[in-house]
Amino acid sequence: MAPAAAIVIPVDKNWEFKQLDKDGAEFLPVSQFPTNVHLDLIHHKLIPDPFIGKNELDVQWVGEAQWVYKTTFKGQPVPQGAKAILAFDGLDTFATVVLNGTTILETDNMFTPERVEVTKLLKDENELVISFDSAYLRGWKLVEKYPEHKWGVWNGDNSRLAVRKAQYHWGWDWGPALLTCGPWRPINLEIYETRLADLSFDSTIPEDLTSADIKATAEVEGSGGKVKFDLSLDGKEVASQTADANGAGNVTVSFHLDNPSLWFPFRYGKQPLYTLKATLLSGDDEISNITKKIGLRRAELVQQPLLDQPGTSFFFRVNNIPIYCGGSDWIPADNFIPRITAQKYHDWISLVRDGNQFMVRIWGGGIYEEQAFYDACDELGVLVWQDFMFGCGNYPAWPELRKSIDREARENIKLLRHHPSIVIWAGNNEDYQYQESAGLTYDFENKDAESWLQTDFPARYIYEKILSDACAELIPGTFYHPGSPWGAGRDTHDATVGDIHQWNVWHGTQEKWQDFDKLSGRFVSEFGMQAFPDVKTIDAYLPLGKDDPDRYPQSSTVDFHNKADGHERRIALYLVENMRYAPDPLEQFVYATQLMQAECLASAYRLWKRQWKGPGREYNAGALVWQINDCWPVTSWSIVDFYLRPKHAFYTVKREMAPVSAGITRKVHKHPRDKYTRVYIDTETKIEVWGSNLTLEDLTVDVVVKAWDVITGEQTFEKKIAEGLVLPENRSTEVAALDVPVKEKGKGEENKVVAAAYIVDKDGKQIARYVNWPEPLKYVHLQKPKELKAVLNADATAVEISAEVPVKGVALECEDDAVRFEDNLVDIVPGEVVSIAVKGATKETKISTRYLGMI
Repeated sequence: MAPAAAIVIPVDKNWEFKQLDKDGAEFLPVSQFPTNVHLDLIHHKLIPDPFIGKNELDVQWVGEAQWVYKTTFKGQPVPQGAKAILAFDGLDTFATVVLNGTTILETDNMFTPERVEVTKLLKDENELVISFDSAYLRGWKLVEKYPEHKWGVWNGDNSRLAVRKAQYHWGWDWGPALLTCGPWRPINLEIYETRLADLSFDSTIPEDLTSADIKATAEVEGSGGKVKFDLSLDGKEVASQTADANGAGNVTVSFHLDNPSLWFPFRYGKQPLYTLKATLLSGDDEISNITKKIGLRRAELVQQPLLDQPGTSFFFRVNNIPIYCGGSDWIPADNFIPRITAQKYHDWISLVRDGNQFMVRIWGGGIYEEQAFYDACDELGVLVWQDFMFGCGNYPAWPELRKSIDREARENIKLLRHHPSIVIWAGNNEDYQYQESAGLTYDFENKDAESWLQTDFPARYIYEKILSDACAELIPGTFYHPGSPWGAGRDTHDATVGDIHQWNVWHGTQEKWQDFDKLSGRFVSEFGMQAFPDVKTIDAYLPLGKDDPDRYPQSSTVDFHNKADGHERRIALYLVENMRYAPDPLEQFVYATQLMQAECLASAYRLWKRQWKGPGREYNAGALVWQINDCWPVTSWSIVDFYLRPKHAFYTVKREMAPVSAGITRKVHKHPRDKYTRVYIDTETKIEVWGSNLTLEDLTVDVVVKAWDVITGEQTFEKKIAEGLVLPENRSTEVAALDVPVKEKGKGEENKVVAAAYIVDKDGKQIARYVNWPEPLKYVHLQKPKELKAVLNADATAVEISAEVPVKGVALECEDDAVRFEDNLVDIVPGEVVSIAVKGATKETKISTRYLGMI
């Protein structure tokens, strides 16, 4: 008799919860499922919203209490020879699971899915009870159990290192401490005699890209049958094979495709996704199936000697195309993960793509993200750098923990390995930097893995043995990087190898952002600058909104919504170094911090992308800004706030990562006339002009430089500095260096000259523009324009901006969140009209402006 078809029944109804360690507590219905305890308590108004005001402080007790969830569900007949399985996709974190009075599972890892056979326990009516202990208190008990370990962290406290749970739940320098628990991912009842447990594939694409060899593997659990593999594209069959499943185990078939449709990062090609389906058959009966969307691409991380600089390159090449990976770092989009919808993930990744960001790095203190996140990246052509979930500390490695981590790694690799967007896995975030800072033992030349466990840095065994082995076995075609930052076992600050985190702007030595060209690396996977969020976001977290007495920049509530140590001093430092600003009104101060962040990050992208010089000269191959997003409403390094409202830096980064961009920097050269003189020094200020062409075609262009007097608005210079210049594909090219255009040298007029570079194509169309100002901006005598115009066009699809004097950082603002600007924070010079596309506007939409120097 043929096995019955496998069935999967969600266990997602009738859930209730209560506090376990509180006498008299009664069960209440959950707010949703999957869920966590904070969401349910908020739903029943048993705790205030932790994101409002200082409510975070009032809910800390939740993370130190015990909680219980229960439900009832109907059983299903289990055919002879079949079995029933309860599958838990994610339990957060220390859970005891009881079915019909029998303990069936105890967990201690939030990230690892669990499967338990319950055939003999299943009844017509079933009660499932899950008790959750405090991860915080259990963590401290484990710390006490292993006093010989050299505990230490940046952010949170030592207890988090002992617990396999999202580390940001302990609080970070951008997020609150909210220690959740609960069934945070789906629970299903499965009944089957045999089933497909997994479907994976390996693909090989030769350098000429003309074919693809695919090896598809289905894992069969239970008795045999046949497995049919189907490969289709856009609903049309491409290939099909059927193979015998002789008992449990793996069934593998091979496909050869000529001229496959390849998956590319956006802008460089399309994102075709094949459908790979495996079906377990018994005769003609379908027993079980798995379907996955896959992309075929040739992806490499290239580390090779450079032509005329020390060290090696570090760049990603996809389908033979070197990619300059401008992008950003990603943290979980909410402290309460179960309420993040698939649509919200898609909205976030759409923003990443709309911002011309080719890569997003999933940071190691959060979670292995939901499938919807990676699905969006696959669909939209955004590359993913995937960290394993370790960050900013010295992790222990006792035997049971090593086993748990090995399972965690393998299960999550299996869940994610089909996504074409993932091009690298990294072992941790900044744990090697912590090792250096704390002086922990690390000898790169020692390759005896067992001996690493005897040192005060046993986590090396995790990163260079457990995770490395799991990746080598399960995803041999995807590059594994032991950590971020990391470079061949050298000091993690070595800018000539691997990736670096460049925090000497904001943290560290607090360098000027104008010097980012001196702070480069082969690949900068973190750097950043803080800015306040949108004023509407601040009003949303103030208990009384616009009427709140704490509605000013230095209030205790606003300070509470910035978790970075020393943020007051650092924001003030970079503001006072660069611009005149006022703390009142709040709107203008928010604008000043966003202008500061926008100028800083644009400077980094512009100066580092200048070092993307073509084959053999990939001196900098990527810049990932910390960070794209927030997990709550907060002042942080994000360039888009919690409510998906872009800060102004989002737009300046978008412009710098456009297909073609122009760059100018000013360099002051001093030439003493005598060896020891302090008086007789000749000074000249040069502007250096370059163009960046990230397209795959050589462009023939003209380059024009113009200049204006910042005070009068008079145009003082215009010259075509290059005519018929070829900007070669996919690199930056130096154009010219010339004196700052002034009427009379030696009079200090350089500090009142605004210069702009324009790249014009062979048809006379402007394809890039950059306006360069004297710095610091605080020294510039900015004028208030009498005729600053920002006018919606006739069909309300664009705003046209102009002024009679140079205006720095014109920002368009609208109260209606449905109105979205395609660009913002633009510099205006006389004689030009800058047009910014807008969506969601009508002829009645009111748009206002803000600019530097208006107050």
